[in-house]
Amino acid sequence: MSFATLSIDRPGPHVMLVTLNRPDVANAMNSQCGTDIMTLFEGLNLDGGDTRCVILTGAGERAFCAGADLKERKGMTDEAWTRQHLIYERMVRAILACPIPVIAAVNGAAFGGGCELALACDFIYAAEQARFALTEVTLGIMPGAGGTQSLPRAVGERRAKEIILTGRPFTAQEAYEWGMVNRLCATGKVAEEALETARHIADNAPISVRQAKHAIHFGMQMDLASAMMLEIEAYNRMVPTADRREGIASFNEKRKPRFQGR
Repeated sequence: MSFATLSIDRPGPHVMLVTLNRPDVANAMNSQCGTDIMTLFEGLNLDGGDTRCVILTGAGERAFCAGADLKERKGMTDEAWTRQHLIYERMVRAILACPIPVIAAVNGAAFGGGCELALACDFIYAAEQARFALTEVTLGIMPGAGGTQSLPRAVGERRAKEIILTGRPFTAQEAYEWGMVNRLCATGKVAEEALETARHIADNAPISVRQAKHAIHFGMQMDLASAMMLEIEAYNRMVPTADRREGIASFNEKRKPRFQGR
């Protein structure tokens, strides 16, 4: 796969590393970048091939993503703005709908849409020097790529209101303490640590991983009884699989399982 604003690498079996590659503008998203991310994840939704885990990061150590490219937006008509924003809406929905686990490796600043991009991933590893912010209200707009929904689900309603309504930046340490970030990493090590976790995920049975992700994500949006029904439906998907038989066989034979996604 080739994209104008993304670098795609395969750092290990079944792992895809996606790098926002606009370091000269702090990896800010212009229309092309939003389209590239949307196209990539819509493609993974249709056919993930042998990919079992995705890592999303930014080029360099300065920024993960500074949000929307405001220079591109200068002088935009209302109609053009709305058309462009639809790209970002579809982009986030494509990430949220991705059945493959997605890890955000936040190597630097994640502001505005960049923060929302990280929140759309399944979980976040962040460099210790990384900073986050949803600054939209300081620009006469508001978060519109899932921020008002994903942030309170991560840090709670009251904390999310404070973050969004003030527009003030916060540190990776604060994000970790509030439950938004899963792990703090030393400078220059965030992609490496995300890759280590991605390899663990990729070693597991891919159908099991996808069904577990599905049950967690949608179950959290249901009442408990409905979520329990969803879980057992997801569980029963594994019973007739070759991977389930391989998992039990490998345990009893005291060897590493060889999962095929079947």
